[in-house]
Amino acid sequence: QVQLVESGGGLVQAGGSLRLSCAASGRTFSSYAMGWFRQAPGKEREFVAAISTSGGSTYYADSVKGRFTISRDNAKNTKNTVYLQMNSMKTEDTAVYHCAAGTGDYSLYLESRYVYWGQGTQVTVSS
Repeated sequence: QVQLVESGGGLVQAGGSLRLSCAASGRTFSSYAMGWFRQAPGKEREFVAAISTSGGSTYYADSVKGRFTISRDNAKNTKNTVYLQMNSMKTEDTAVYHCAAGTGDYSLYLESRYVYWGQGTQVTVSS
C-alpha cells in the first residue's frame, strides 16, 4: 500500500513558478514509477509528466515540455518525494494536479498504468 500526499499548489500569476511535491509513504517508493496528471474544470484528467523508477527517464506532455520538470528522491533515508517544478506558467495550466504511483516503466502517459493516486492540489494561474 502506498499513500500519496500532494502539496505546493496555490495561486500564481502567468509567467510565474510553482513547485509541487508528492510525499509517498511506505518503503517501496523506489520500485514505483511516478506521474503527475491534472484535471481542469469541465475537462478530463490528462497526463502531465512521469518519471521512471530509477529517475533516469522522464516523459512530458507536449503542452508542458520545456516548462515543467519532474524529479524524485529515491535515495535511502530521504523524503520519498516526487516533485514537479512548473515555470513560465500559463492560465491553461490551471487545474487540480494529482500524483500517482505505477508499476513498470512503460506507457507512463496512460492513467491505467497507475495503481495509487493522491487527492490532488489546486493550481490556479491568473492572467
